[in-house]
Parts: sequence; C-alpha cells; structure tokens
Amino acid sequence: MKLSERIQAAQVKGQPQQSAVALAPARQAKAAPETPSARIRAGESKRAEVKRPEAKTATGGLPTLRPTPANDGESFSDHLEPPKAKTQQPVDVFAALKERAATALFERMGTRFNDSAVTEHELRTTAREELTRIIDTEQVPLSADERTRLVRDVADDVLGYGPLQRLLDDPEVTEIMVNRMDQIYVERKGQLTLTESRFSSEAHLRKVIERIVSKVGRRIDESSPLVDARLEDGSRVNAVIPPLAVGGSSLTIRKFSKVPLTVRNLIDFGTLTPEMAELLNACVKAKLNIIVSGGTGTGKTTLLNVLSSFLPANERIVTIEDAVELQIQQDHVVRLESRPPNTEGKGEVTIRELLRNSLRMRPDRIVVGEVRGGESLDMLQAMNTGHDGSLSTVHSNSPRDAVARLETLVLMAGMDLPLRAIREQIASAVNLIVQISRLRDGTRRITHVTEVQGMEGDIVTLQDAFVFDYSAGMDAHGRFLGSPVATGIRPRFIDRFEDLGIHVSPGVFATPAAPAVPAVNRP
Repeated sequence: MKLSERIQAAQVKGQPQQSAVALAPARQAKAAPETPSARIRAGESKRAEVKRPEAKTATGGLPTLRPTPANDGESFSDHLEPPKAKTQQPVDVFAALKERAATALFERMGTRFNDSAVTEHELRTTAREELTRIIDTEQVPLSADERTRLVRDVADDVLGYGPLQRLLDDPEVTEIMVNRMDQIYVERKGQLTLTESRFSSEAHLRKVIERIVSKVGRRIDESSPLVDARLEDGSRVNAVIPPLAVGGSSLTIRKFSKVPLTVRNLIDFGTLTPEMAELLNACVKAKLNIIVSGGTGTGKTTLLNVLSSFLPANERIVTIEDAVELQIQQDHVVRLESRPPNTEGKGEVTIRELLRNSLRMRPDRIVVGEVRGGESLDMLQAMNTGHDGSLSTVHSNSPRDAVARLETLVLMAGMDLPLRAIREQIASAVNLIVQISRLRDGTRRITHVTEVQGMEGDIVTLQDAFVFDYSAGMDAHGRFLGSPVATGIRPRFIDRFEDLGIHVSPGVFATPAAPAVPAVNRP
C-alpha cells in the first residue's frame, strides 16, 4: 500500500461514520467527470469567497462599513424607516368622456362660437343644452351630481378657462396663482391656500394661457415666453412659459371686483376712516397731485379707482396704463394702453410716448396706472406745467421711500440732471403721498397720508397728516385692532381749499382723546 493511501485511510477511520444515504451523493460527485462549465462555476465561487479590500470614502479615507445581520436574525434593513409613499394625484375618470363631448360640441355648434351677434349668455345656454344631449347619447350611467359636474367641466373647457373658471367666478378669491399644471393656489381674505383644481396636462394649461392673451392681441411662445395681459373684467394676468419657467408654465391672475369698490367699502374694510376719506375727497376736487405708494399686492390700483371716483363728471380724464385695469366710472374718459414690440421687435409704444401724446389731448386730469421708468420725468413736468390734479402709483414701502424712488425713476429717463433739480421738481409737483400696506394679518390699510411741504436745503420736507396706530395691538385671531389716526397737524394746503370754496370740517385733524387718568386720593 502506498503512503498516500495509508494517510487517507487513517483520516477516514478518525471521522464519525456517516450514513450510506449521505455518502452516496459524495461518491457520485467524485465519480462524475468534471466538465468545463463545472470548473468555471467552481472558480467563480472561490473568487467570491476571497475578501476584497473595502472602498475608501472620498472624505475621510476610511473603509465603508457594511451592515451584518444581528444574532437574533434581524437584518439591517429591519432597522430602516419604511419609505414614504408618494402622494397620488387624483385621476379624472371622465377625461376620455370630456374629450369626446368637447369634440362633439365643436362639431354641432360650428360657427356659432364666433358669431358676434350671439351674446355670451345665449352661447353658454345653447352649449349646455347641446352638451346634455351629447352626454345622453353616450349612454354612460351617471348620477345627477356627476352629470352636472361633467356638463360644467366641459362648458368651462370649451367656453371658459378650464379649471380656473370656477375660481374666477368665486367672489371670495382675489388672486389665482398657477405654479404648474397640477398646483394652483388662491388668495382668500389675504391668506394663501392650495386648491384641489388642476389642469389635465401641460398642453391644457398652455391652451388656456394662449386663449387669454389672444383676446387682448398679445402673443406668447418660446421666442416671447412672458406676457402681461388682462381679462374681460379688467383682471390682471401675467404668464411665463418654458424655457423661462423651469417647472412648467406659470400663470398669475389678480382679480378685480366686477362691481367697483367704493369709498364706503374701504371704510367698512378698515382700510381708511371717514375723516381720511373726507380729506382725500377734498384733495382730489382741489386738484392736488397725488401719488399712491405701496408694495406689490397692497391694493394701489383699487385705491386709485376709489380716488378717481371723486373726480368731477364734467372733466376730461385720460388714463394711461400698461394693461387696462382702472375702472373709471365717469363718462368723459379716454383710455390709452401701451403696446409691446411685435415678433420683429418693432411697433412698441411705451408709457412715456403715451404720456407725451396725452398732453395734446386737452386733458383736465391725467391718471397714470403706474410709473416705473423714465415716464416719471414727463409726469412731473406735466404736473408742473398746468396739468394739476394728476394721479399715479409707485412701488415703495414708505412716503420717504416714494420720494427716493421717484428720484431713481427720473434718472432712468437718461437725462443728466443734478439731484437737487430732481428733488425740486418732485417737491413742486407732488402735493400728497398716500401709503397703503398689507399687514401681517392679510388686511390692507392706509398707513400714512403725508403732505409734501417743499425743500429745506437739499431735503424734501414731508409731514404726516394721518398715520396707522400699531399700538392698539392685535385680537385673539391675530388681526390688528388699530386704525389710521390724525397726527393733529393741519396741512398747509388747507388754505388753498378755502380759496376754492372747498370746506373740510375741523374735526378731521382732531387727535384721538387720551384715556382719562383716574384721580389719586391723597390724605
């Protein structure tokens, strides 16, 4: 017997006896010839058993720790938090039915959609009747509520502005903000809330945007991806599309009341007081030049509308705006609107050109929707050359900032004027600055009524006639309890009122009575 055979026999003898059933597969495996594929698999298994050095991290150069199962059978994945489920967007189960109904409605209505002889009310009534017949022919089992909602949705898509139509019809909604096709916010009573309304696709949103801007002769495409427009009721519209809007087309609509707000409405809202309204009425009738100052969304245009309601009906009024928003109630009104350049970059008409042209139109009053550029110089010159009683708005946070803002806008006209000359123009042209602000509770209040008194050295002198009383604090709902109060200082232009026969009651400038101090009994 060979030496190798004796060693193998000794090893077998030292091991415990195994059953024949367990040894049989081993003998068969030993007896089976080794194939090339078996050798390849064996080599891969051996390589898998070799421990490779761990990869170093980019920061500390330490090996990456790999989790190992715990002794009690728990794995590392058991200690991880389950992934958060993604919010599922609601699916419109009637999308296909709406599309078929809209197509059938276009086929049945034909040219009646573009018939100028048909009023909007008649067109909507006829379209709803046709939609009811179309849905009946579909023979889809629908409840009464589902049928009503389906007819309304299709009518809004065909005749209105899709999912925005119900928000536009809601009188409590003051602003609509579409961030993308599935995210629409609205403002109610100064507070922002997310709505359940959404567009079916990006193409649906783009279709609504193009429908809005085309009605006012504007265009929006990749070469001109942003536009300012308006709705039929004067609501302001701003749209931005890709590539400028990275997350999808964006649409912002600032609604204006179908019934213009009056001074009584603003008094009821707490925006101003009756005494302040009496003073502003007298200032407009006395042809003082007034600047309404405020930030974005504070209600400058609304306040300008209220001030314009004080204008006499026998005067010629010329309004100049980027997009027509003012709701002047007088009859003798000429409305001018600027125009952007066309696709060739030509045909632009700016506010400044319209303002210069309005001086040749024999205006009694010039109302500029907003000054934001070099037209401020032309407006100040018009105020200083016989066109008293002009009204306008400017973006700023306080009356002092409004003066500084006007200085900057005049410099944008490209005229190399010394700063003192500009300030003298402002001090001579502007008589009153009305500051309106949106407070933390969402309410809009007039915080300052300030007289521009003139120049002292190189400084424009301002004097407050009314200021908002923040010291009154807030109620349990976070609403400010204060209101605008008089400072007790009588403006200098009151003497001008007396010469014009305009009377202002002395109580307008009376300061609020201080609370009585209880008497102390002394021994």
